Amino acid sequence: MIPLRRILIWISGASAGLGAALAATIPFENAELVDISRRGGTPGAQHVAADLADPESWPLVDKDFRQRIEAGDPELVVFIHNAGTLTPLGSADRVDTQQYTRNVLLNSAAALVLGHSFLSALSGRNCEQHLIMVSSGAAMRPHEGEASYCAAKAGIDQWVRTVGLEQRHRSPGCRVISVSPGSIDTDMQAELRASSPDEVPVSQRFREMEALGQLAKPEIVARTIWSLLDRDLETGAVLHIRDVT
Repeated sequence: MIPLRRILIWISGASAGLGAALAATIPFENAELVDISRRGGTPGAQHVAADLADPESWPLVDKDFRQRIEAGDPELVVFIHNAGTLTPLGSADRVDTQQYTRNVLLNSAAALVLGHSFLSALSGRNCEQHLIMVSSGAAMRPHEGEASYCAAKAGIDQWVRTVGLEQRHRSPGCRVISVSPGSIDTDMQAELRASSPDEVPVSQRFREMEALGQLAKPEIVARTIWSLLDRDLETGAVLHIRDVT
């Protein structure tokens, strides 16, 4: 008998929204799925309970990366960093400081630290490796009321470009990609639409998109993201979902 390939997949924020859709549409039957989130509950997934807005949780994820990779010889390893938050929405000079700090830690710092941990855990491993960072159109277009979110996504894109250059010197190296999924019908999008025009002026445009049925279904976007693994994309690529559909 031909042994099954050992496939390891981590998805942060797999308990809801796009993360849940990514977990539900994994294109491999025998993959070992790990959900990195606070609440867990993702069907078929093992759970690393982590509040990624709390730096004390980051070493737990690092440890999980290393233990699972070292426990066997995986042939394919994937980490999709999807976790993020819009809270607090509003002008940077008026929002709650504690919530704002958590936003910065989750959206900015956690992404870069966990990305580093994943690459470090795989360094020198002879297997197929993919790191996909979920970004946003907000990385390119400033939206009033979303300063920390916009800055975080712009930072992730530049991190991917830079790390991609570094990974080109590795053999086999990890393919690192940033993808903006567009406007999706999720709870996070609903939170954005529920904000007042005074807090987030662009919220009106998203309310109009919902009324016109223009918000993408999470499952459709998730399948397109999974298809990136088989596409001829250079490591360090920063792209929008519309570029590959």
